[in-house]
Amino acid sequence: MNLTDILKPAFNGRLRAIDRYAAEAGEIQRGVLAQLVARAADTVWGRAYGYDGLRNYDQFAAAVPVSTYEELKGYIDRMRHGEADVLWPGRVRWYAKSSGTTNDKSKFIPVSPDGLHGIHYAGGRDAVALYLRNVPGSRLFDGRSLILGGSHAPNYDLPHSLVGDLSAILIENINPLVNLVRTPPKHVALLSDFEEKRDRIAEIASRQNVTNLSGVPSWMMAVVRRVLEITGKSSLEQVWPNLEVFFHGGVAFAPYREQYRRLIRSPRMHYMETYNASEGFFGLQNDPSDAAMLLMLDYGVFYEFIPLEEVGRTQPTVLPLWAVEPGHNYAIVISTSCGLWRYQIGDTVRFTSVAPYKFVISGRTKSFINAFGEELIVDNAERGLEEACRQTGAIVSEYTAAPVFMDEAGRCRHQWVIEFEREPADLQQFAAILDRALQTVNSDYEAKRYKNLTLQPLEVVKARPGLFNDWLKSRGRLGGQHKVPRLANNREVIDQVLALNH
Repeated sequence: MNLTDILKPAFNGRLRAIDRYAAEAGEIQRGVLAQLVARAADTVWGRAYGYDGLRNYDQFAAAVPVSTYEELKGYIDRMRHGEADVLWPGRVRWYAKSSGTTNDKSKFIPVSPDGLHGIHYAGGRDAVALYLRNVPGSRLFDGRSLILGGSHAPNYDLPHSLVGDLSAILIENINPLVNLVRTPPKHVALLSDFEEKRDRIAEIASRQNVTNLSGVPSWMMAVVRRVLEITGKSSLEQVWPNLEVFFHGGVAFAPYREQYRRLIRSPRMHYMETYNASEGFFGLQNDPSDAAMLLMLDYGVFYEFIPLEEVGRTQPTVLPLWAVEPGHNYAIVISTSCGLWRYQIGDTVRFTSVAPYKFVISGRTKSFINAFGEELIVDNAERGLEEACRQTGAIVSEYTAAPVFMDEAGRCRHQWVIEFEREPADLQQFAAILDRALQTVNSDYEAKRYKNLTLQPLEVVKARPGLFNDWLKSRGRLGGQHKVPRLANNREVIDQVLALNH
């Protein structure tokens, strides 16, 4: 009997619990809320909002405000400086660094021990459980898991307190038993220089029996290509003949799917999407034939939803899970065992089923580009353009931007189409200043641009006069309240605009 067959029965209990989701979703979620409120009753936040007197969802929703990072930032700063019992019981020593807000370059999301184990590691465990159910002949544990992570750094020089990528936090705290089937070694996995890390991972892993991959598609692609360069092979199964699955998340997989198929030609290869973010682990693709993901209900996460059309209102409708309907777009609101309370994470979902609750990620609450994990928002774009105009004397009248996905050489970039009222003397200089400014205001974009490894320098295409008005007219949107989409995570708009730029 192989190791995978020996370990499979350990996941049966979780599979039974997940099977309860279809019929008991409301009961499960009410139980999660009750546990969260009870645990946090004696925190600064819990005392402020009377948690010891809250007995049901309606009371919770009436007492606790919907929040953004700006509303919680003061509390999180107190936690980062070592104060205990602020948003969650005890001291929280780990903070997942993610892209910033209008006022900050980065956000720092608390990761409590309860959240680490009861949300993030729980998601990884259940990904394996569901995969093994779907692939009965799997030999997952009979080789190595190549887990690609980020890096971390000290938090205000407090002992044992660190900030960094969520993936680095997970690797740093992983159960030692998992290290027996994981690669690369921790000291390599946590290197801050991605170029060095990529090369060392490729060198180490190319000599091992890797059966599965876990990571963000864009970053993993860089490692996979390096493995093929080192080995001189043309496809990955020639290096890892027992490779069988890629657990992927962080950015949409669609732009990368065909590239992975070219590099991994084995018909036995599987792909499983996960919805894991700095704020929590929310969904898993439980059916390989269905792109929708199963909402994970019994972690330390209580879910609420705002209809997309009401996002930004002073008092939007906020619905518990049991009140949502299929086919509608909702912004996600979460309360978690990491101390995030009625927190808007910025993602939108559309439910495809309610028994069980299954969904697809439909976008962000604001215009954005997140094709490679850069999470570029309109505020970043506006600030970058302001700086580029300041330094060059240019004036921008209209613009739109979108990703150019990886070509055969693994190159990708952002492409901007800009209509100038006053053109810069040197368009390339303008583009370079814009690129540097975006790195200054957005730490995720800065990371992806590091040494041109994931993102190449952005490209600016000069629009002819009147181009955007012509585009609006061609779409029947000229005049009134209609606006040119500033950022998009796909090329639908920008390709239409470019087609008219002659």
